[in-house]
Amino acid sequence: MLEKALSGSKGYWIWVLFLLTVISAGVGAYLIQFTKGLAVTGMSRDVSWALYISQLTFLVGVAASAVMLVIPYYLHNYKAFGRITILGEFLAISAVTMCLLFVFVDLGNPVRIMNVFLHPTLNSVLFWDATVLNGYLFLNLFIGWVVLESEKKGVPAPKWIKPFIYLSIPWAVSIHTVTAFLYAGIPGRHLWLTAVMAPRFLASAFAAGPSLLIILAMILRKFTYFDAGKEAIQKLGQIVTYALLVNFFLYAMEFFTAFYSGIPSHQHSLIYLFAGLHGHGNLVPWMWVSVTLGFIAAVLLVVPRFRRNENLLLAACVLTFASLWIDKGLGLVIGGFIPNMLEGITEYVPTTIELMITIGIYALGALILTVLYKTALGVKEYAESGKVMGAH
Repeated sequence: MLEKALSGSKGYWIWVLFLLTVISAGVGAYLIQFTKGLAVTGMSRDVSWALYISQLTFLVGVAASAVMLVIPYYLHNYKAFGRITILGEFLAISAVTMCLLFVFVDLGNPVRIMNVFLHPTLNSVLFWDATVLNGYLFLNLFIGWVVLESEKKGVPAPKWIKPFIYLSIPWAVSIHTVTAFLYAGIPGRHLWLTAVMAPRFLASAFAAGPSLLIILAMILRKFTYFDAGKEAIQKLGQIVTYALLVNFFLYAMEFFTAFYSGIPSHQHSLIYLFAGLHGHGNLVPWMWVSVTLGFIAAVLLVVPRFRRNENLLLAACVLTFASLWIDKGLGLVIGGFIPNMLEGITEYVPTTIELMITIGIYALGALILTVLYKTALGVKEYAESGKVMGAH
């Protein structure tokens, strides 16, 4: 079926060439990092997880969000998601691949990644995070390909695939829960030491992922024949609405706990993020932009009249995605390291090398997604043309 990705319009090939160019620049930047070591990054002894791990954290949520399509469609037979579920599963494949690549580049020496599996430590959350991520990647590849192959042949998906589909539901929840445990299990980092870290991760995931899926569905509608359907897009919009509100609620609980308790160590990271601490505040503008974008998105989503307007819904989804990316893709991880254990402050600014590698990985993820979507849409077009011919 992948041969369907080898044909396309001039615009399609320009897009692919652009992504390959960006990927090449990212590979070049990585070779510099590989040669000179992590000293070329902005990371330090005090901020040992930075842009790379932040992107991992955010993208795990995007991958997990596919479950918000799988549950309604496969468990509740919500037929409106029939055309779009495969897009969610393929988005998860792209997102998990990027997650694994961000771990790869963060390690410095890539050989070290084999130690996780060659010398497993069962009480290590990192081992379980790597395990569930690889398992989820396999599940989505396997399920998506079998279902798409059946659609190509014009037959229902085989019954034996159902257990794998049902397994993917708790597995999707597990990948972001285990990622949250990576943070919540570190007692010396007060921003992360909270029992609502996993629920916050899931709420933000179920807002950001479906937001991106709505954006992608509207792009496909504009540039291809594919239409996910107004009902499916509106239902995804409702999911984004509720998830975003829950995320805001849980975030507010963090502020209440930190400031009502009066414990300074629980307050310092939040003060640094939103007001600056001891004259340091690189992330303050970013965090207030995140809050502002999220608030505007919430207004657009909560008011039914606004949400039913697809142009406003698209704007709300872009704002939601950007807001949550800033929160999880910048503030959460970096803010957790400030101040350090001795109440010192070492701020972090990503270097050009880090930015190029990060953009290169995102370009590779976009290329994988492009190939998978081109394949899926080609199969759907073939299957639907066959139905039309059969009807005649």
